[in-house]
Amino acid sequence: MRVSTDATVTGVSGVLSAQAGAEGVTRGGAWSRPDGRRALQLVLATTWLLDGVLQLQSFFFTKNFGLQMISGMSQGNPSLIARPINWSGTSIGHHAVLTDSFFALVQIAIALAIAWRPTVKVGLGASIAWSVAVWWVGEGLGGVLNGAANPVNGAPGAVIIYALLAVLLWPSDRPARKAPFIAARAVGEPVAKGLWLVLWGSLSYFALLGANRSAQRLHDLINGEAAGEPRWVAWIDRHSAGLVDHRGLTAMVVTAILLAVVAIGVYLPPSFSNATVVVAIVLGGAFWVVGENFGALFTNGATDVNSGPLLMLLAAAYWRRARSDDPADPAAAGESAPSLVGA
Repeated sequence: MRVSTDATVTGVSGVLSAQAGAEGVTRGGAWSRPDGRRALQLVLATTWLLDGVLQLQSFFFTKNFGLQMISGMSQGNPSLIARPINWSGTSIGHHAVLTDSFFALVQIAIALAIAWRPTVKVGLGASIAWSVAVWWVGEGLGGVLNGAANPVNGAPGAVIIYALLAVLLWPSDRPARKAPFIAARAVGEPVAKGLWLVLWGSLSYFALLGANRSAQRLHDLINGEAAGEPRWVAWIDRHSAGLVDHRGLTAMVVTAILLAVVAIGVYLPPSFSNATVVVAIVLGGAFWVVGENFGALFTNGATDVNSGPLLMLLAAAYWRRARSDDPADPAAAGESAPSLVGA
């Protein structure tokens, strides 16, 4: 009986030790450094938290949020897409306080679930479902079907990139030797590369879509963003618009070429691939500053950070790094962290 009890205690102690190690906690109570995927998950969680806080701004508790902002997303879309948007806008407008409080709480809950290791899968799964719904109702599919999509000011919509990030950062046990970059760990290298190609290739296509080819379209788009912005942001808009005045077609052709290079870059050798990742980060930052006005964070109408920061976060998940020599590093051991960790 004594032997059995000792064995039981030893077994329980071993399980608790393993759990403590999986949670990233040492005996001294200090947190161990999260791996790359977990770090990107935490950045994603922080972004969701910021979105939830932005949803608590006074404008979103008024009828105009639903009746104007939401319903306005139906313009130019096919009736099959537009009707649910209009219905949702009307419903939200007539119950603005209740619905907006719910929207804010959902986004904050998603953030907290992703940030807490035991619920990271729940948070990522919820973010996918929520993102797809908001992309349809809240962004009108990012203008993809109404000819208004332009990568400079946020196409194809920020929330659909949230969903893509959740898929690529999903905890998995895929061997790291088959995953040369973080995004490939969850879905495999071929699928991850295909998703990258589709996203950046579509941005290149949107850059040359319809009115985006006109000489003044880009100037008017950037100049129009200055309304309601602080003086220093408006100054950036006016000077940026001046640089592309009557040069819109040339600017968009150059942008489309750069986006196309980024799209195929993931298929290049590692050093060249990383160079295109840098280009992707620079483009995301440029879009965020010039076309997206820092996500309109300095106004009373921003619901999220817009697509620029998310494109940069996505690009970071495709960075190819040298294999670590640390046997404790999942990438060095040829396997992902245990599913309990969620990273």
